[in-house]
Amino acid sequence: MLSAVWSRRPEAAAALAQAYDAVPTSHLDELFEQVDALAFAVPPTVQAELAVRAAEAGKHLILEKPIAADLATARRLADAVTSAGVASLVMLTLRFAQQTRDWLDGVTAAGGWRGGSVRWLSGALLDGKYSTSAWRQDPAGGALADIGPHAFDLLDAALGPITNVLAAHRGPEDLWQLLLEHEGGITSTATLSLRLPVMPTVVEYSVFGEHGFRTLGRTGTANEAYTALLDDFAAMVASGTTTHPCDVRRGVHLARIVDQARAAAR
Repeated sequence: MLSAVWSRRPEAAAALAQAYDAVPTSHLDELFEQVDALAFAVPPTVQAELAVRAAEAGKHLILEKPIAADLATARRLADAVTSAGVASLVMLTLRFAQQTRDWLDGVTAAGGWRGGSVRWLSGALLDGKYSTSAWRQDPAGGALADIGPHAFDLLDAALGPITNVLAAHRGPEDLWQLLLEHEGGITSTATLSLRLPVMPTVVEYSVFGEHGFRTLGRTGTANEAYTALLDDFAAMVASGTTTHPCDVRRGVHLARIVDQARAAAR
């Protein structure tokens, strides 16, 4: 249940609160006093600062990805969550779709994979609601920071932990081409852009090896994934569980991969 809303713009908080019969708050500390958990919808630089304060106040956290603008800050946030003993989940939306879970279960059970790839091509930053997002338009943001965590997360879950970015190139239209190394020497590739005139968005994961070739496209609806995420989150809070495959430590792991990709592309 949505209890209270805070925003840097009081009018935005008031409008959202009214729509859900919640209480608008003018100060963050006032918000902390009225809730048990917080969900963030702010840029990475803002989220990291506020989420550390929230964790220190004992609040459970639903975090947007990337969880911070850089690896050092992501680690500081994870340390705060761990020290406070609160639950955390990162909005890795695809991971909570049932079709994705079924696909990953099958891939894991089969084993014997030799490699994989992901293609995520979109025009989201050319037009529409995300085209005015300042952090996504910033050179430090873009496809790598925004959809990179989604791409790396599923490749990592399917093929084993990504240990290194072997090569990375950023071309025109913020088009990223990456070569990734996984535990055991498996490699995968990622092609990412949010500035290509592609309709509808192309989202395609694949793995290949002893058991042939398996693919996964964009699955389910956002609302279905959010519902599953909230179910997991509520269960964590109720049971006192603080670990989950998509918790804040996952956010740090993905931040490390993004950091390595930036370094490799320089």
